[in-house]
Amino acid sequence: MKNTIAYLRMMRPANIVTSVADVLAGIAIAGAFSWGYLADNITGALLLCFSTACLYAGGIVFNDVFDAELDKIERPERAIPRGIISVRQAAVFGSILLTAGILFAGLYSSVSASLATGVAFFALLYNKISKDHPFFGPLNMGLCRGLNLLLGVSIVTQALPQWYFLAVVPIIYIFSITMISRGEVHGGNKGNLYIAALLYTVVTGFILCFSYLNNKLLLTVIILIPFLWMIFTPLIKAIKDPVGKNIGGAVKAGVISLILMDAAWAATFSTIYAALIIACLLPLSLWLAKIFAVT
Repeated sequence: MKNTIAYLRMMRPANIVTSVADVLAGIAIAGAFSWGYLADNITGALLLCFSTACLYAGGIVFNDVFDAELDKIERPERAIPRGIISVRQAAVFGSILLTAGILFAGLYSSVSASLATGVAFFALLYNKISKDHPFFGPLNMGLCRGLNLLLGVSIVTQALPQWYFLAVVPIIYIFSITMISRGEVHGGNKGNLYIAALLYTVVTGFILCFSYLNNKLLLTVIILIPFLWMIFTPLIKAIKDPVGKNIGGAVKAGVISLILMDAAWAATFSTIYAALIIACLLPLSLWLAKIFAVT
């Protein structure tokens, strides 16, 4: 039982919920969130959701694998430094999860499998090589989320050439969060926090632009208001006092708020029902965040 809980903690369950929200947003962008379409393709939607859950969990497990030595100093409470799970056991577990993520996507289509493989590749690249680079690290992590959104869009293969460029939005957003997270242990750099605030604003503007073009501005704004409150409240607190605790709160809020950003995408490209379905994942993620660590 102790090992089971340790493996669950290592996977960051609250974060996994946000990755499912990404895929659901992609499905909405592809125009596949109508009841008729989903009724005929519910198996495909579930396969893509299982895929992203495994991919995210596998990537985060490898984060702990490659950080094992550093965590002995900075995060001794994690399972590997405590000796509950060995590095080898974690690596095998992470490999199984990443492989399962690719296989689930492959059961839907070869295009989805290619995108899932891209997510797995960039997750490993980030954990092993680019994590500590001030620019390529955040960019690398953003690419994982961008491809994850496209994994959802791939439910309608023909929609990918039309909407592939939208992956830039989660790339920018995750770039911001990754920049903020660099001060989580020892305190942050105010310059990075101000840049993150600017990038958050760019992301919001991007969504508002598409909502206006799609005549969904009011509905999208209703969802963006709590989104902005969730991300900027802790970020402003961190800017005022950039200590590790405040930085961690800003990172946690940024990750979980992805669900509301995804709901805003659904409101922009689909219906209020699609947006509400995604938004309903927020309480689940918040509940899991109280039990399991987010970062």
